[in-house]
Amino acid sequence: MPHEHAADIAQALVDWFCHQGKDYPWRRTADPWAILVSEIMLQQTTIPTVLGRYEAWMAQFPTPAHLAAASEQEALRSWEGLGYYRRVRALKAAAHAITEQFGGRFPEEEAQIRSLPGIGDYTVGAVLSFAYNRPAPLVDANVSRVFARLFNDYTPIDSPAGRRLHWRWAAEMVHPTNPRAYNSALMELGQTICTGSEPQCLTCPIRTWCRAEAPERLPVKLPKKAATAIEHHDILCVRGGCILLEKQSAGKRHEGMFRLPRRSTAEIAVLPLLATQKYSITRYKVTRHLYQADADCTPAAGEQWIPLAELPDIPLASPDRKILQKMGY
Repeated sequence: MPHEHAADIAQALVDWFCHQGKDYPWRRTADPWAILVSEIMLQQTTIPTVLGRYEAWMAQFPTPAHLAAASEQEALRSWEGLGYYRRVRALKAAAHAITEQFGGRFPEEEAQIRSLPGIGDYTVGAVLSFAYNRPAPLVDANVSRVFARLFNDYTPIDSPAGRRLHWRWAAEMVHPTNPRAYNSALMELGQTICTGSEPQCLTCPIRTWCRAEAPERLPVKLPKKAATAIEHHDILCVRGGCILLEKQSAGKRHEGMFRLPRRSTAEIAVLPLLATQKYSITRYKVTRHLYQADADCTPAAGEQWIPLAELPDIPLASPDRKILQKMGY
């Protein structure tokens, strides 16, 4: 089995990565804060999107203390366009913990890193291996795909049994002296060669040990839940140089951010339609209809008039920002 050749596989991956690895800003540093930021950004966000934002974000918040001192509005606005805003809240909470509990110095011990808010197994492994070059395992979707094929394993990778199995393999096979390059190589192999649709087996650096008989059939995943369709009606109400917006309350998806006010079907029945927008959020497919409201519209609970001049500085979900820009705001 491949794990019997763990040392050879690990070294082959390190050698391949040293010659073929891509150059990303977060690979040029061993700063644990910079590593943490990159890993949080890369969760559920594509590399090209993160590349367009990472360095500017780090310039704004170069240390945990900088983010800890920022207001919630500043933090949310800085994350706009990256989505999944709970991530920046968790990052801000971690920055507070580092500042208050560790004097602003990023902790080095695994237990201390694990104690930070919003830090899970993958992020702990990423910080330990990429920042401190310690032999820590990590598993993401790319790593799971590589392991499923390497071991010719048909256990669903998103099942509890599949996760346990892959974390065990990751711990068994990590390179003992160069985990930084090894873990980077393992993920990059899944991104560039051992891809989901067309694996490039002939150019794979670990093909000698791969047991996949039908790599295109792996990995196996549990059946996906069907996407849920959502339709809602929003209004655009502007008067006296201000726009009516609703601030999302605690517990809502976009807590602390602003969005266009929502109205019932009956309330928008006589209003002119301005635009229809379609977008997806996780497993939801959303259709938004935007209507022009009278300037004297009455604010509902949680809604407030925001000066148009402040729009660039307040946090808005990307769909709201896009449709407002389309409307000329």
